[in-house]
Amino acid sequence: MNFDDLKRSVGDTLYRQIGRANGHLQTYRSLPVDVLENDTSYLVVFDAPGAEPDDVQVRYLEGSVRIRIRRFRQFRDRFELRFPGRGMTLEGEVDLPTDATVDPDAGTAKLTETGTLRIEIPKEGADTGSDSATESVETTDADDSDETPTREPTSTTDSETVTVEE
Repeated sequence: MNFDDLKRSVGDTLYRQIGRANGHLQTYRSLPVDVLENDTSYLVVFDAPGAEPDDVQVRYLEGSVRIRIRRFRQFRDRFELRFPGRGMTLEGEVDLPTDATVDPDAGTAKLTETGTLRIEIPKEGADTGSDSATESVETTDADDSDETPTREPTSTTDSETVTVEE
């Protein structure tokens, strides 16, 4: 083994460890979120990079909006994973203002093509004027194993709608 081989081996090992640490950090750090308000509803916007509608779980509980995203890594033909740096399970939570009175059953969530999750929750008694259909998000309690789930690539539209669960 020459010096270049040793350098490459140490570098590969170091990058793998840094990648794992970064992935774990993403798993435990809350996703960035904005909360907006108008006369009829609250809009909660989370960053949801790499998520598909089936990956997303949205819940409203006691004045708090919680999301969990269980992403899947897409493997590419002719490529080997060298640096597993992305967290596969991401979470976020935000409290609505303490005086907020909302109708979570009428809430909707849209996953946009640009990687944001837009959750709109109408204020109780407000007339939103829309009767749009929603697509339910299938939720399961995923185990926290180190195995990396995979999925075949799928196409998406500009935004896909998911249901806010109470």
